Amino acid sequence: MIGYVTLGSNDLERSAKFYDPLAAEMGVGRMMEFESFIAWGAMDGAPGIAATKPYDGKEASVGNGTMVALEARDRDQVKRLYDIALANGGSCEGEPGPRGEPDENGMVFYAAYFRDPDGNKLNAFLMDKVA
Repeated sequence: MIGYVTLGSNDLERSAKFYDPLAAEMGVGRMMEFESFIAWGAMDGAPGIAATKPYDGKEASVGNGTMVALEARDRDQVKRLYDIALANGGSCEGEPGPRGEPDENGMVFYAAYFRDPDGNKLNAFLMDKVA
């Protein structure tokens, strides 16, 4: 149902330095790029993510309670995405690890939380068997 998610940025060059390596880890690159907008993903693939200067010309701000979740292949990729985010100007909002209790099938929500350089909150996650 979701085609792509757009996050506001006050510095697209800084956003590109943050999102380029995350996208590469997920096997995609830039799919659209304009003076005020960069989108990462695959045109006929899963939903993408974009950084944009606000259309109204005002400062970009962070949505309180807003978060973008990036689905990872495995726990190692959750950790790599978290490490890439922190190495490229992001900040920690929760180290990689299980969250909550396993469901009736022994699956647990495993995630890491971080913010991009503009303060937008993201996570890398998967549902995984309890280790």
